[in-house]
Amino acid sequence: MSTPNRYTLPKLERLNSRILIEKLFTGGSKSLPAFPLRIVYMPIEGEHLPAVSLLISVPKKRFKRAVKRNRVKRQIREAYRKHKDCLHESLEASGKKVVIAFLWLDNELHPSAEVEEKVQKLIRLTAEKLA
Repeated sequence: MSTPNRYTLPKLERLNSRILIEKLFTGGSKSLPAFPLRIVYMPIEGEHLPAVSLLISVPKKRFKRAVKRNRVKRQIREAYRKHKDCLHESLEASGKKVVIAFLWLDNELHPSAEVEEKVQKLIRLTAEKLA
């Protein structure tokens, strides 16, 4: 009997290293758009790192109110949490590790179903590119 998938997002998978964040945005990374989101990803090396490290950014320029920024971040986290298995399976098969950032591009709020669809699409495309 196989173990059921746990749809969690542990703290270990969150990207909080300034060095890795700077590397991700200064060069050597690739990005894919799926409006209203963009994913920026970069393969990394390191034994102590998880298979995927995640960063979510919703600029203050887009939403002045923290309530709206937090809502968008919650939507993205929830969608990623539900669909991350696709990415994890392809990375485990290839033995790679990756740093990912989701960036919000729009000035409007979107329904959770639409955000989930775009996150799922970006995860699938990233898994294909990394495999």
